[in-house]
Amino acid sequence: MTDAAALPRVAGRLTAQAPLAPLVWFKAGGAAEWLFEPRDADDLAAFLTDLDPATPVMGLGLGSNLIVRDGGVPGVVVRLGKAFAQVGRLDATTLRCGGGASGILVSSTARDAGIAGVEFLRSIPGTVGGFVRMNGGAYGREVRDVLVACDVILRSGERRTLALADLGYTYRHSELPVGAIVVSATFRGVAGDPVAIQSEMDRIAAEREASQPLRSKTGGSTFKNPPGHKAWQLVDRAGCRGLRNGDAQVSEKHTNFLLNLGAASSAEIEELGEEVRRRVKADSGVDLQWEIQRVGVPA
Repeated sequence: MTDAAALPRVAGRLTAQAPLAPLVWFKAGGAAEWLFEPRDADDLAAFLTDLDPATPVMGLGLGSNLIVRDGGVPGVVVRLGKAFAQVGRLDATTLRCGGGASGILVSSTARDAGIAGVEFLRSIPGTVGGFVRMNGGAYGREVRDVLVACDVILRSGERRTLALADLGYTYRHSELPVGAIVVSATFRGVAGDPVAIQSEMDRIAAEREASQPLRSKTGGSTFKNPPGHKAWQLVDRAGCRGLRNGDAQVSEKHTNFLLNLGAASSAEIEELGEEVRRRVKADSGVDLQWEIQRVGVPA
């Protein structure tokens, strides 16, 4: 373990062996060797500049689309707090959003400002930093449809503004450098009526409520939709609805969701996902790809 004396001084909070299970939706997994909650972007940049370049760094948002393996995460996990959760209007159709702001906050701020086109962010269970990195999307829209640019702090501590074209977006993927932390992003929508925007947000919320296990310990969409297919249909067709591995289960409500029914380990959840992949491959020949990020080391 990296000795505390070897770490740069910080203005924020630095915690050794910080349990990550309470911070992720699955409520499973090990600890971060170090959890850093920077006071502001200056604090984060200075820390990364002075941190041993060999020390790995990972950003953590709401922990919604994440399996933290049971052996924990080596190096430093960076979690952006309230200082990074601000959302402000730049002009009639543009918002500047902190990397720690939730999709719900972004979409509701847009509604109040009469900015349409970002309602879909209401349904992405994560923070701006996470869904910018993953090109998050739902209901026919994705981040690349609304992103203008993002401000990142690279692993070296260097600050950089990346335009949409710099991110190399494809389906649920970006070319954002490893260890880079998104500290803010600029989104552009179109002028709209707040009442109509709220109506669309309500429709999205109701559709999610009806189709997804929102009140469960889950990780959101488990597998990417393969070209020409819907992942949940392939999983269902392979007979995996309700399949269990200990306390890990394939949701019966939506088969592209894995659940922690109680005390599942991250290993059990990940093993279940791999078993689903095997069964789908055998049934349809399709090689499902994980959408959920799996980080850390096994127990």
